[in-house]
Amino acid sequence: MHHHQVLTKDSTSRDSRVEFVCKPQRAAEARDAIAAFLEQLDPPPRADAVQNLLLLVSELVTNAIRHAGGVCALRLAADRRVLQIRVSDHSSAHPQDRTPDLTGRTGGFGWPMIRRLAHDVQVRSREGGGKVVVATVAR
Repeated sequence: MHHHQVLTKDSTSRDSRVEFVCKPQRAAEARDAIAAFLEQLDPPPRADAVQNLLLLVSELVTNAIRHAGGVCALRLAADRRVLQIRVSDHSSAHPQDRTPDLTGRTGGFGWPMIRRLAHDVQVRSREGGGKVVVATVAR
């Protein structure tokens, strides 16, 4: 697993913005990477924001792995007001609201939960195919 961090300071807003990229093969890897990232932030995000973000990352990465062939790219950006995750994958199919499968076979719980946890969720098509899901949590 490789990830690199890009630190840019925007002098106009004095926000520190960190972009973090990893290609997780499992949701657990993504969660660990995000937890480590969040610990470095100053000021630290609220505990409930951290909890929500870790759940969001788990769900989004699980969805990408399950529905989009196993590789996704995860980016995290933080400024003074919000934490934002972007999960991109190679499937252009957008997430659908489905009736949850109570037997647990096909899921259906994740997308409504994602929309409940995030302050804002957008799904954008990528040029050349695929999509990006952008979820924002208030810090």
